[in-house]
Amino acid sequence: MNEHPVPSALARELVRGAYDLHLHLDPDVFRRRTTDLELARRFRDLGMAGFVLKSHYAPTAERAAVVRAAEPGVDVIGSITLNRAVGGLNPIAVEVAARVGCGIVWMPTFDSYNEPAGREEPKPGDILPPWARMQHELRAQGMGSDPIAVVDTEGEVVPELRRVLAVVAAHDSVLATGHLSRDEIFSVVDAALQEGVRRIVITHPEFTSQRLKAADQAELANRGCYLERCFNTPYTGKCTWDEMFANIRAAGVERSVVSTDLGQVDNPPPEDGLPLMVDRLLEGGFTEPEVRKMVVDNTLALARSRTATKLA
Repeated sequence: MNEHPVPSALARELVRGAYDLHLHLDPDVFRRRTTDLELARRFRDLGMAGFVLKSHYAPTAERAAVVRAAEPGVDVIGSITLNRAVGGLNPIAVEVAARVGCGIVWMPTFDSYNEPAGREEPKPGDILPPWARMQHELRAQGMGSDPIAVVDTEGEVVPELRRVLAVVAAHDSVLATGHLSRDEIFSVVDAALQEGVRRIVITHPEFTSQRLKAADQAELANRGCYLERCFNTPYTGKCTWDEMFANIRAAGVERSVVSTDLGQVDNPPPEDGLPLMVDRLLEGGFTEPEVRKMVVDNTLALARSRTATKLA
């Protein structure tokens, strides 16, 4: 493991009661830094409320229920990502996941049109991420898959997506935009609002495949969306800290929610991600109440909207 920064005592205190809404943990297709059960114990010891299990391939609501039973002091939330492994824009998969407590429904990530690395032949010298290597391996085994269209050629959302959004709205789940492009995000957000979805998260808008401009982020905030500020994005150099801070100020603290997108073996321990982010936010000039709003209050607002709260 690499050496990583250590959070301050103040940051540890400021994240008490927070959720991390974006984590990749074992068991998974790729090796992760820690397991969901081990992390639940660490969150409990640190006074953090809970976290969301994200997989790009499998629904995690049943798995989250097992962890909650094993560590009842920590609220572990399941999710589903609408890649090909679950049938893409599959309303039945979303309905089933919701019935067992799915809290977040992510739009396509690695199977979106906006993420072609797993479908296009790599150029000499390209270093592919693990997910792209896996997609090429599957293709070589005759299991290649077409990208998932969320909009048609006119920019209108496809009928299958409308059906998915209706299920998300009916269960009051959180909709997250995954790895969609800028134009796809705006089309999906408009359709989600029309279908009655109450909570929408714009997934890591500073990430390489999103890179939403500050004006776009402000417009999405005006439409009631939350902008997800992932620690992993600037920490791994996909944007600068100053860029993220400027975007937070453009969209507003009220509509910014902090998560980590951690779990990779070479990144900091997942339980350190939120307090490390807090230290950077404080250094960037945000006040302690502003930090608590983004890291605690807004994560609670999203975590408590899930169906699992009614079922637990």
